[in-house]
Amino acid sequence: MATKYKDYFDRMILTNKSKFDDFNKLYNQYIKDQGNLQDKYNTEGKKILEIIREWENKLCSQTEKAGFGNYTTNLSEKFMQEVRKTYPLIDYIGVIVPKFKINKINF
Repeated sequence: MATKYKDYFDRMILTNKSKFDDFNKLYNQYIKDQGNLQDKYNTEGKKILEIIREWENKLCSQTEKAGFGNYTTNLSEKFMQEVRKTYPLIDYIGVIVPKFKINKINF
């Protein structure tokens, strides 16, 4: 029997299969080329983070309704650990990489 947070994670992926399939392709490219794909990763990743937060809220609201408010934080952390197992670079969404330019000096 799967734990509740694992069950919600699996349901989240299944319910949003096409979105996560698209994100997986970008994620695998991002692993290889973070510098050039950061902007795209931020944009597309923001949509995935919204889905993740929505399912995290669903999971935690069910626990709070049952009267286990103190347990909610732990459950949320476990859910996010499950996300990070699949997407270790999920926390890189939103990173702003400053672009710098080296000016050529003529002597």
